[in-house]
Amino acid sequence: MGTTVTRVFDILKYNIEQFPKADFVSGKINGTWKSYSTKDFCETVDQLSRGLVTLGLGKGSRIAVMSPNRPEWNISDFAIMQLGAYQIPLYPTLAAQDISFIIKNAEVDFIFVADAALHEKVKAVIDGLDLPIRIYSFDEIEGASHWMELQRAGAAAPEIDLEPYRQAVQPDDILTLIYTSGTTGTPKGVMLTHNNLVQNFKKCAKIFPSNVRRVLSFLPLSHIFERMIVYVYFYTDAAVYYAESMDTIVADIQHVKPHGFSTVPRLLEKVYDKIMEKGKALTGIKKKIFAWAVAEAELFEFNNGWFYNLKLNIARKLVFKKWQEALGGEIVVIVSGGAALNPRLARIFWAAGMPVFEGYGLTETSPVITVNHFEHTMFGSVGPAIDGVEVKIAEDGEVLTRGHNVMKGYYNRPDLTAETIDAEGWFHTGDIGELVDQKYLKITDRKKEMFKTAGGKYVAPQVLENKFKEALLVEQVLVLGENRKFPAALIVPNFTALKTWAADKGITFQSNQQIIKEPQVLEKFVQIVQDSCKDFGKWEQVKRFQLLIKEWTIEGGELTPKLSLKRKVILEKNKDAIEELYRNAESYKI
Repeated sequence: MGTTVTRVFDILKYNIEQFPKADFVSGKINGTWKSYSTKDFCETVDQLSRGLVTLGLGKGSRIAVMSPNRPEWNISDFAIMQLGAYQIPLYPTLAAQDISFIIKNAEVDFIFVADAALHEKVKAVIDGLDLPIRIYSFDEIEGASHWMELQRAGAAAPEIDLEPYRQAVQPDDILTLIYTSGTTGTPKGVMLTHNNLVQNFKKCAKIFPSNVRRVLSFLPLSHIFERMIVYVYFYTDAAVYYAESMDTIVADIQHVKPHGFSTVPRLLEKVYDKIMEKGKALTGIKKKIFAWAVAEAELFEFNNGWFYNLKLNIARKLVFKKWQEALGGEIVVIVSGGAALNPRLARIFWAAGMPVFEGYGLTETSPVITVNHFEHTMFGSVGPAIDGVEVKIAEDGEVLTRGHNVMKGYYNRPDLTAETIDAEGWFHTGDIGELVDQKYLKITDRKKEMFKTAGGKYVAPQVLENKFKEALLVEQVLVLGENRKFPAALIVPNFTALKTWAADKGITFQSNQQIIKEPQVLEKFVQIVQDSCKDFGKWEQVKRFQLLIKEWTIEGGELTPKLSLKRKVILEKNKDAIEELYRNAESYKI
């Protein structure tokens, strides 16, 4: 009888029994790929577990991992979890104060880091805290402990029997503490159990295409979205390849030729924008065919009839085959999450033969609540709930969910846990949404991000922002207006596209600062704002905007690790510009 997966680490035994492979997981470091077979991976995990035991670590220990995506992340993850220890992921981009808070709050015993830069970053924090926390690095660093030392110690201690450690781990035991602050506030430790993750990836695996055998991963494993979907890959016979960095994705895609990958909408938008730029550069009949194909793709539905499908097949052969080749040529599925995907973009990718499964969830829900898939997809929605998960809409419009996916609670914060999980077990997501046909969930905004204008009308900024971002010239946007006469917007242009547009118009400029002051550019953005707002209520109309030259980033503190806007930070950094927007507000009309 085969292994039944009830704890996350059971995946390894299950994988060896069902589909062992030579490239279970592969990573690219300094331009060189290294693969672990399933057998090698499992042996390395066990050696590392024994090495951790030699240091006195075991059930209940708190072990943090700070690293970009690479096989060592997964190896340490499994080595930690099968001992019954808590794995605590740390984003490599975390600020020192956040690292300090998490280390103290989670009572961390031990930390794995990837390289010299992260070692230096973490060591400085630990030295400042004066705590006896050991740091081991995946890379060899002079004067630092190397993780191979633990593997060698484990290999030299075969008498350490890991089976009692595994047997002591129950499905409802905590697997991981994931700290999330969202767009505001102090980091909160989300306690997720083995059962939370096992049930989530099993239910997702049921709707995941069975012919996906090779995937590329580049979203951070420190975020539950990518971590859970990698568990899905391990559970469904897909070999995982980690891109070296975001800068090497194009080359890595061509090397791996993945059947699938997971992404956030912004990255898909960038792919689409680059394709459209190339399309606009075409001439003659090629340009007309390209425009025709895109126009047909925008009309994509699953029941458009034989004549539409005939035209679509022609478009795929003449145009979309090249799009597919740009993503390796063998895409079966793309999974999108973390933010709203433009329905137009979803239609185009499906029409191009690259289906996009758009889903929804939170760290606190392990994360998947709903997802579109081959059997059930509605464009503009985030799909139906996965098996075992309930969704309902509260009277005030908030999305509530209940099921195996809901966290155990916030670490050492029973007060916050009680605020978000009610007596009936419903988790309050903080998102506003609706159920279409009592099945498909649509998210309209974050409950806490909605604001009321001075006139007492509520505005949902994300809905407006998503509409703005449909414009090629808009890179980032934040809609504001709490207690103001009208909504306004801070806009970061897509300067690559803007410079191309300006050149076509014969506009000369020396810098980004100069181009955003050009009258024709301002007129163009007035038009974009008006077009974006035309289907919204009178009280929702953006009356003023400010173009900014600096893109918002994780490093700059304006974005969360999953690329959500930190609104309070952005508003504070641009308070002078905002005050200028509302100067003489009574008399201003866009």
